[in-house]
Amino acid sequence: MSQIIRRLGVPPRDRGSAGGGNCPDIFELSDGRFAIIGTDVTDSLDAELPPDASRADYERIVVITRETMLRAKADIPDA
Repeated sequence: MSQIIRRLGVPPRDRGSAGGGNCPDIFELSDGRFAIIGTDVTDSLDAELPPDASRADYERIVVITRETMLRAKADIPDA
């Protein structure tokens, strides 16, 4: 079972989320994967995937804010 090692970027509160209803986040896991908290938009974007992209039934398409990704950029490893 993977465990969260660290957050990439800054906490949601530092990006203006005071309530908890808008808290996209990115975490690095102990097995090298990344976990994303975002808004599930599978129903609206599934048909928009390019022909060379697909997802399994157990996978979801999620979105995070641009600020969340940009604030995490410095913490994302190059390799």
